[in-house]
Amino acid sequence: MTIRPSWGWSLGLAALLLVAGCSARRESALTVKGSDTMVILGQRWAEKYMEAHPGAVVQVTGGGSGTGIAALINGTTDLCQSSRAMKEAERRQMTERHGRAPHEVVVARDGLAIYVHESNPVAELTLEQIRDIYLGKIRTWDLVGGPAAPITLYGRENSSGTYVYFKEEVLDDADFAAAVQTLPGTAAVVNAVAQDANGIGYGGAAYAKGVKEVAVKPDAATPGVLPKLETVRDGSYPIARPLFFYLRQEPAGKLKEFIDYALSAEGQAVVGEVGYYPVN
Repeated sequence: MTIRPSWGWSLGLAALLLVAGCSARRESALTVKGSDTMVILGQRWAEKYMEAHPGAVVQVTGGGSGTGIAALINGTTDLCQSSRAMKEAERRQMTERHGRAPHEVVVARDGLAIYVHESNPVAELTLEQIRDIYLGKIRTWDLVGGPAAPITLYGRENSSGTYVYFKEEVLDDADFAAAVQTLPGTAAVVNAVAQDANGIGYGGAAYAKGVKEVAVKPDAATPGVLPKLETVRDGSYPIARPLFFYLRQEPAGKLKEFIDYALSAEGQAVVGEVGYYPVN
């Protein structure tokens, strides 16, 4: 006797196969997590990469460089985007957890921009003035050539690579003033400054829309410089930084393919389109 499967059984089998196929696709997804500064860049790379590689899935989320590094160490993301270099303690954790040092790739460069409201007459600031503003030593705009109005400080949360870089490179590792309003993401900082005539903020140059960028002077005797491709490349902009990918090991397979794409001529063109600066 021949046993023929019922229509319902066939539908059930098809559903199981569909679920299995979906699960396989989810399991094959490449996960990228970390820097909020880099999230728009990572998402654009992912979109372009998936267009060129049908069936590939790249999931990009932010949360901050520190959050991405922690996820990489814990094994919950394949790739970390970071707007700061990994700290020695984080490198040690990676080595202890996975038996090898993290693999680092510089994928773009950024000029850390200083934002003020579009109506603010202040066109340039020295690094010392920026430092004193964020340390709470300079509290009114008239002390740096602006109106007689209090300065409102906006910044990033301490899980942010931008926060760490600014603290180390601009504040000489001193503590931020208690008056700094910390916000979750550079877009939030820009939005706050755009709506506050007395506001000042810092973040990636790619986000500087609807605000005014202030030229930065290394010292009082040197002309102010804006973050641009030429000034970041030649080192004349004083607060430029590399942007990183971090991995648990040497890249291979789909991870290597994605990184190779980001570093390719097409991928580096995307860097410029987003508002950052190519590494080559």
